Amino acid sequence: MKESRYFKIQELVCPEVYRRYGEQAWMFIDPELIETLDMIREKIICKPMIVNNWNTGGSYTQRGLRCNICQLVKSKTNIDRLYLSAHNFGKAVDATIQGMSAEEARQLIIKNQILLPYPIRLEDGVSWLHLDVYDADKGKVYLFRV
Repeated sequence: MKESRYFKIQELVCPEVYRRYGEQAWMFIDPELIETLDMIREKIICKPMIVNNWNTGGSYTQRGLRCNICQLVKSKTNIDRLYLSAHNFGKAVDATIQGMSAEEARQLIIKNQILLPYPIRLEDGVSWLHLDVYDADKGKVYLFRV
């Protein structure tokens, strides 16, 4: 199991997954995502990134891995709607960056994409930084809108 140099597992999984699996929950996070997050944090953004903060009393619980009983996923299931987000597979995070807007972060990542170990997708036009390691097969950084 690969672990992050900068993120605790509680920051990357929902509370339900952590309560059930604890530190073993690393097995659900794609190693490519971990390596990419560490590179972005260390060499590109160079600032703290907040994904989930439920473990420190914050309100973010579903910005990393989302399990089948997380509200976002459950609400889709309850209306028979297919929901195959990269979050469900441990391949995505939503983050906020201390002292930086999401757009500033996206532009820094695009500018320094040569440092990325794997291709990523960035959600464009949102006030948070969504990044995932779904292979879009469209270069190192692919911007998309939902």
